[in-house]
Amino acid sequence: MAEAKTTAEEAPVKKKGGKLGLILGVVLALVLGGGGFYAVHSGLILAPAHEGEEAAAEEEDLPSAGPLPGVAFVPVDPLVVNLGSAGSGKHLRFRAQLEVKAEHAADVTLMLPRVTDVLNGYLRAVKIEDLADPLALQRLRAQMLRRVQVVTGEGRVRDLLIMEFVLS
Repeated sequence: MAEAKTTAEEAPVKKKGGKLGLILGVVLALVLGGGGFYAVHSGLILAPAHEGEEAAAEEEDLPSAGPLPGVAFVPVDPLVVNLGSAGSGKHLRFRAQLEVKAEHAADVTLMLPRVTDVLNGYLRAVKIEDLADPLALQRLRAQMLRRVQVVTGEGRVRDLLIMEFVLS
C-alpha cells in the first residue's frame, strides 16, 4: 500500500493547455464567419443565376412615371360602425377605395350598395379585442377583399385600399 501512495505522489500534475486553444478557436470562428458572410453578400455563393439579365429585363418592363394603364379606383362610401355592446360607445370610422380594372369600373360602381352592405356586416362582427393585434389590419383587409371579390365577381377587384381606419 505504501508503494501505491508513492507512485501517485510521484506522478507529475499535468497543466492544462491554457487559453491559447480557446483564443485560436474564437479567432478562427470569426475569420470563417466573416469570410462566409462576404461570400454570400457579394454573390460569390448562393447567388441566383443570371441576376444581371433579370434586373435589366425588369428595368425595361417598368412603366413610366405616368398613371398605370387599365387601373381605376372606386371609392366606397364611408362607414361608421358600432363595435362591441350597445353601451360600450366604441365606434369604427372606415373609408376605403377599390382598385379595379378600368373596364370593370362601371360594373363595380353599380355593385357599391352590396359592397357597403357586406363590409358593414363584416365590420360589425369584429370584436374590439381583435383590433388590438398589430396584424389585425392586414387580416381584416384580406377578409374584406375576399368578400368584396365574391360580391362583385371574380377578377374585377384587384385590391382593397384602406384610406381611414379610426377606432374612437
